[in-house]
Amino acid sequence: MPDPAYLATAVEIVLKAGDIQRAGQESGFRIDKKGSIDLVTEIDLACERMCREILAERFPDHHILAEELGGSDGDRPLSRFRWVFDPLDGTTNYAHGLPIYCSSLALEIDGRSEVAAIYDPTRRELFTAERGEGAYLNGRHLRVSDTRVLLDSLLVTGFPYNVHEESGDLVELFGFFLGRARAVRRLGSAALDLCYVAAGRFEAFWEQHLKPWDVAAGALIVEEAAGRVTGMDGSPFDPAAAHLIASNDYVHGQIVAVIEEFRRGRSPKRTS
Repeated sequence: MPDPAYLATAVEIVLKAGDIQRAGQESGFRIDKKGSIDLVTEIDLACERMCREILAERFPDHHILAEELGGSDGDRPLSRFRWVFDPLDGTTNYAHGLPIYCSSLALEIDGRSEVAAIYDPTRRELFTAERGEGAYLNGRHLRVSDTRVLLDSLLVTGFPYNVHEESGDLVELFGFFLGRARAVRRLGSAALDLCYVAAGRFEAFWEQHLKPWDVAAGALIVEEAAGRVTGMDGSPFDPAAAHLIASNDYVHGQIVAVIEEFRRGRSPKRTS
């Protein structure tokens, strides 16, 4: 079991990030662009700096990977410990005043997430997990849904910031699932999508073009809520692989099969 100080620190950081996010909504904030539709706010940066300051003080030999300022490895010796932080997951929502966003922090030990904390300040929902110790929402134990049929399932997905260049494949797959599930949603925060699978609010989540900070914490929360996380092709989950399916496990094989059917239909036809 990891040192209890790790989870306590993760919780402290995401709660403080939530305070910064709420304050920003009240006072206003500057918005800049990282790409044509990829936004960054001064709140993203303030949350990340706060996280780095706390971790540098408490665990100076640990590495940090975060969305806005990158990695902190530099020339330092390799460490078994790496914190993976998304200071504001759902920045586009946040910039538009849409209350679906959070902060997400995981601690990887020897390359595997062992501690996770995700905080939604608008609903005051704190999701936490430690490997082997279960997943929790505000201290209440979480478990995925028991829905066993895809047609009875509520699914969720997301689109990357390069959606303008790859909209065809992404939108067509979205539509492919619309005909096979009860409904499909798109909320704009991968971390919360994963938490909602863990809480039984969705049966499954899939997405491509993800970054480690999008999924490192949420994937552990799903697994500790008795869910399943793999690549979109059913391969073992790798946060660096940039794609995943997270589900209640019961519908997992059905999700993989739908994606395989979709990809077969898009494969070029062979000519004799």
